[in-house]
Amino acid sequence: MSIIIEKVHHIYDPLHYYWEHKTTQRLVTWTLISVFLISLTGIELNRTGLLPESLAQHIPTNPFYAVHLAFTLLLLTEVISLIFILPCSVSRAVGKQFEILALIFLRNAFKELIHFSEPIKLAGQMDAVLRIGAYGLGALIIFVLLSIYYKQQVKREEAGSGAVLFMFVGAKKMVAIMLLVVFTLLVAYNVSSVVGEHDHIEFFAEFYTILVFSDILLVLISHSFFPSFQDIFRNSGFAVSTLLMRLSLTAPEYYDVLIGVGAALFALFLAMSYRRSCLQ
Repeated sequence: MSIIIEKVHHIYDPLHYYWEHKTTQRLVTWTLISVFLISLTGIELNRTGLLPESLAQHIPTNPFYAVHLAFTLLLLTEVISLIFILPCSVSRAVGKQFEILALIFLRNAFKELIHFSEPIKLAGQMDAVLRIGAYGLGALIIFVLLSIYYKQQVKREEAGSGAVLFMFVGAKKMVAIMLLVVFTLLVAYNVSSVVGEHDHIEFFAEFYTILVFSDILLVLISHSFFPSFQDIFRNSGFAVSTLLMRLSLTAPEYYDVLIGVGAALFALFLAMSYRRSCLQ
């Protein structure tokens, strides 16, 4: 088993280093900017009828689709960061999940602008305005709750030293590598749906479903190293908050915001209770 864990470290560490490197992050930033500008240019060309028919039928005419695409790609980069945070800190990874949920709400708010015509007119679009307000408010509340949540984090004593700690961190890195493989497969499937005949899947809803199972797996892994009731309850509770986030992504309008905010409140009270139990 130690040989497998050692190989996991050798695979994970270079990938993590490459992703966090300034050059990679700079490349990601310029890619997002380029995709946004190129998609916006293509949409404008299509609106003016300058694109050939074979290409025009695949490109929308509403410029806010470019915003939706840019936010989707931004969220994908945040998911990769979440995967690499997972072995470092479970509580930090849960916080990252809520950061992504808040960005998803903001993306949904911008997505509502697709229903507006150019120039934007409010007549007949009050339902869309209310949904924009709900998503914006939900994202803001989660943002505020997160600032309090991160202050509740408690530095636990290490699970051990030497070989024990090496095995514990390696096991979490193995889970992260599996998530990275699943992430790649989901992205590849959705990209292939653009040129293929099969329907795409709801990526973030599907990925959060997988996160629920990975959280349970981490609970079981951590049990050998942190067997106390407080640690088991906290890690299991975080899995519940991930489940609530997953339900939020497929809930009806307005209910999705309520469930998402409720999940953030649950995680916050859980972190506060855990901190208090550790300080007693």
